[in-house]
Amino acid sequence: MIDHVRDLASVRDATDRLLTAAAKLNNDSTAEPSRLPGWSRGHVLAHLARNADALVNVLAGRPMYVSGEARDADIERDAPRPLAEQLDDVRDSAARFEAQAAVPADWSRTIEMRNGVTDSASRVPFRRWVEVELHHVDLGIGYELEDLPDEFVQREIAFLAARFSGNPDVPPTRITDGTHAWTTGRDGEPEVTVSGSAPDVVGWLSGRRGGTALTAEGGLLPALPPL
Repeated sequence: MIDHVRDLASVRDATDRLLTAAAKLNNDSTAEPSRLPGWSRGHVLAHLARNADALVNVLAGRPMYVSGEARDADIERDAPRPLAEQLDDVRDSAARFEAQAAVPADWSRTIEMRNGVTDSASRVPFRRWVEVELHHVDLGIGYELEDLPDEFVQREIAFLAARFSGNPDVPPTRITDGTHAWTTGRDGEPEVTVSGSAPDVVGWLSGRRGGTALTAEGGLLPALPPL
C-alpha cells in the first residue's frame, strides 16, 4: 500500500538536500552543462520548479501542462536565470506542491499525467520524489546514484520495471541486484537475466547509465526505449 504521507516527507528531505547542495553553485556553474544532453544545470533547476507546479495542477484536477510546447518553452525561459532566482523558484514551487498535497482529498482517486498516462493520486508524491532525486544526480554536483536512499532505489527499480512490462520491444527479462528480483519486458518466460548493483540497475533503467557494469545472461543486455 502506498503511504503518500511518508512519501511527502521523503520529498521534503530530498528537496532540502538538493537545495543545500545547489546553493554551493554560482551563476557561471549554473549555466554549465548538466548530465542531461542539451540541458544546463539551469535547465534542470527550472524543470524541477515547473514540474512541482505541474503536479499541483494534477492534484487539483487540471491538465498537467497546457501543452508539451508550453512546458518546453517555460523551461527554456527560466533556465538562464541567476542561481538565487533558481533556488527561490525551486523552494517556492516545492512549497506550493506541499500546500496542495495538504488539501483534504481522496488519495485513491485516479489522476492524469502527461500524454494520457493515468495513476493513483497516492503515487504522485513518489513521482515527485523521483524527479527530485534523479535530477539531483543529473546536476553533476557530487550526488551520485550510489548516494540515493536504499528505499527509493528499490521502489524506483520496481516502478521502472513495471513501466517496461508488456513492452514488445523489450525481451522478457529478469533483473536482480543479488537480493531482490524483478521482471520486465514483453510477456513470456524471461530470456535474459540482468544482474548488478542496485545503483547500476536503476541507472540503466532510468537511462542514466549504459549498463556496462551489469551482467546479462541468456542474451544481450536489452536496449530500453526512452522513458
